[in-house]
Amino acid sequence: MVMIEALLAVTLAAAGVVFLAPNRYAAKLATALSLIPLVGSLYMWSEFTASGNALLEEGAVAFESVFTWLQLGQYELQWYVGLDGVSLPLLVLTTVLTTLALISSWTPIDERQSQFYGLMLLMEVALLGVFTALDFFLWFVFWEGVLIPMYFLIGIWGGPRRKYAAVKFLVYTNVASLVMFIGLFALIFGLGDSLSTLALPDIAQAVRGGGLGGFAFFDAAALKTFAFVLMFAGFAVKVPVVPFHTWLPDAHVEAPTPVSVILAGVLLKMGTYALLRFNFTMLADVARSNANIIAAFGVLSVIYGAMLALSQRDLKRIVAYSSISSMGYVILGLVAFTPHSFGGATFQMISHGLISGLMFMAVGVIYNATHTRMVGDMSGMADRMPWTVGIFLAAAFGYMGLPLMSGFAAEVLVFIGSFQSTVIAGAPVYTMVAMFGIVVVAGYLLWAMQRTLFGAYSLETDYDVTPAPFHEVAPLVVLLLLVILLGVAPDIAYGMIQDATEPLLGGGVA
Repeated sequence: MVMIEALLAVTLAAAGVVFLAPNRYAAKLATALSLIPLVGSLYMWSEFTASGNALLEEGAVAFESVFTWLQLGQYELQWYVGLDGVSLPLLVLTTVLTTLALISSWTPIDERQSQFYGLMLLMEVALLGVFTALDFFLWFVFWEGVLIPMYFLIGIWGGPRRKYAAVKFLVYTNVASLVMFIGLFALIFGLGDSLSTLALPDIAQAVRGGGLGGFAFFDAAALKTFAFVLMFAGFAVKVPVVPFHTWLPDAHVEAPTPVSVILAGVLLKMGTYALLRFNFTMLADVARSNANIIAAFGVLSVIYGAMLALSQRDLKRIVAYSSISSMGYVILGLVAFTPHSFGGATFQMISHGLISGLMFMAVGVIYNATHTRMVGDMSGMADRMPWTVGIFLAAAFGYMGLPLMSGFAAEVLVFIGSFQSTVIAGAPVYTMVAMFGIVVVAGYLLWAMQRTLFGAYSLETDYDVTPAPFHEVAPLVVLLLLVILLGVAPDIAYGMIQDATEPLLGGGVA
């Protein structure tokens, strides 16, 4: 099968074409070309028939393609790509959000358009690679490849402190990648001569099968713990998990809104996806034995992120800190080790990608009209921008877990699964504390909306606020419909997700 190669090649070619196109054509051209990978990913969804987890079971990889790429000492580096029920929904999420983010860029991006849209498509290539690569070296190339376009997108088209935010993003995530790299290679070296490739299924099955020996001054058990801690720390920065979160609000506030959509909607999912693939698949026994510590990190992220959001006045910062809170639910679900907690955590990745993208996009549309994001600088927007405000309200209710929206389905699955956990000592207590985060979320979102959207119309800036144009509202409508669709019929994605996460419950060797 060459579907994945075709998807990557077409998207890369589209980026090259847009880079060379005149600025006046770049926006529409990039959007049109982004429809090709979008349609391709939806076709792959319709043809998906694989069953099981790609790292643990033979025959579980759909659209599989593998051949030798390089020989590095004893290790054969492969071009190895494929999809299972965990990675396919994230692949589709990437293509959907990229197209909609490009449309939302038409108004705010008014300089160096060909470079901006080319970098957006280049970032899409790297993101698609992260979710399809099944060889560690190939996966790491794509993982690091995401940093380059994101650095330039923030540093060139961002706000007043864009250079600071871009450098902070790059330093934090690059150092985190180095830490993670050391952790994984400690495992690889611990497997010794039993490993001849860097294929993720080979590594996962060898570690879970008891093939790990000692390395340096570590015995096998200590080596597992050492590798787990380094990989968890590296991926926690990308999620981000408190206290590794400080780069995120700066990056979101300074990034142009379309970039924030991709940052919150997809880039944060790289961290949770990697945690699921590496920490909770390869080293499940270590995760189980340290479940309470990991659950504490998850609950801390939920509550602390929500409290930080409560104290903000910038709408973008409010949504940014909300993302930290939402990712805490993913951590809690992963470490609970029950069918619904694993499935719910993965479903939460998809749901949060859609809802956070919708929230950032709605804030961007309001900013395009008012040129301010500060709570207190505006009020009464509902009368001037009824469609935008109505969708913004719906998105906020989705964040609060309103029934029949994807946020409700995801959080209920995580809570049910976590409450039933036998791995976390005192799991009901952790779950109930995390559930309190929803109350805080409702508090700060309702407060912000009441101050900005309702009441008598006022605006600190000298701009005439009128209803948003169709091309700004249309992406909001599409995202809202997807949020409702997954809330009404979650099994559209949940069935394949649970099929791919259930094999993880075995836990591996002790």
